[in-house]
Amino acid sequence: MEEEADSGVSSRAERKALEKAKILQRESERKIFRQVGRALKKPEAERSEEEAAVLLLHRETVEELCRRQVRRNVLKRKQEEVFDDADELKSKVRQLAVAIKQAKHLVVYTGAGISTAASIPDYRGPNGVWTQLQKGRTVSSSDLSKAEPTLTHMCIRTLHKENLVKHVVSQNCDGLHLRSDLPRQALSELHGNMFIEVCTTCSPVREYVRLFDVTERTSLHRHGTVRRCSHCGAELRDTIVHFGERGTLEQPLNWKGAAEAAGMADVILCLGSSLKVLKKYACLWSMNRPASKRPKLYIVNLQWTPKDDLAVLKIHGKCDDVMSLLMEELNIQIPVYDRAKDPIFSLATPLQPEELDSCTREVIATINGQDDCSPDPGKQAEEPTTVQGGWFGRGYGKGRKKKKST
Repeated sequence: MEEEADSGVSSRAERKALEKAKILQRESERKIFRQVGRALKKPEAERSEEEAAVLLLHRETVEELCRRQVRRNVLKRKQEEVFDDADELKSKVRQLAVAIKQAKHLVVYTGAGISTAASIPDYRGPNGVWTQLQKGRTVSSSDLSKAEPTLTHMCIRTLHKENLVKHVVSQNCDGLHLRSDLPRQALSELHGNMFIEVCTTCSPVREYVRLFDVTERTSLHRHGTVRRCSHCGAELRDTIVHFGERGTLEQPLNWKGAAEAAGMADVILCLGSSLKVLKKYACLWSMNRPASKRPKLYIVNLQWTPKDDLAVLKIHGKCDDVMSLLMEELNIQIPVYDRAKDPIFSLATPLQPEELDSCTREVIATINGQDDCSPDPGKQAEEPTTVQGGWFGRGYGKGRKKKKST
């Protein structure tokens, strides 16, 4: 028994000694990294003999720090916005116009970059939501009810009307494609629509289009909106697909339409997307085809994308500028968005009297200024200083808190 007790004490002492040795080793490595890092920051002529000796002694550490610096520089270059000069931009747009005229089945993929002209921030641009949060900055709120379809939205809708665009696949949740009067059967909103809530208890799924952002109480894995289905009484849920979730709703995601369109596409035009998410959806890129038989890819984006090397043409320009030149080349007039003809007003389902207090978000004003979700006149509206709740804010707030705590 005494021998067993002694061996137990011995093994614990050995474990502690081993852990202590590991801690001291890590601390020693950190110290070396700091010394080498300080020496590398200085020009070679300004380094002391001691610093030169440290660099010579720890060559592996020097190589590792140099590799890290190269990776940082590459990442920084990828985040930079590049603009083609005026002549180059026009030349590239002419090439794009020829491709569109010759295309038999053109599909358009859109990202946050097409909505920045509507004062909706993107994600990974210099002033994007993710970029600002990574820098520890506060993200200011954005009244999305005041956003309207941009020139690019109206161009896409017109190109579809002219039978030049067959289908639109969008990552955006802002509902602006729908509001531009793009037919729903020609649209796949892969990450949902902020104006649509559904009842998944009803079969088929019952849809309710609203004139306000339905996501103020929803977040990752929490999709209930507190309103009830007028047919079965079940709680309604939003249609947003958050990062880390898998979208299963038939509409407005319309994955079937997106996959079918991608399978028939001979040309794909990507507008305002970093493609960092879309690249993961293999069915959108016809990866089952031989490389020579895949759709020709055209990209319009200011920053690097992971598909740049596969593109026939990469245009560095703002989406509205590129689309304006493109429509001029195609000799097609760009219609102006008319709120009186916005289809969301005819699609929207009014709230029940008992539901009027269920929303606090701004409502898209109709032509006569009335809406179906009037705020309590006794309440004073508080102006938020940061994005709060829903698809546009809740996740970012959580990410920021997590980063701060670590």
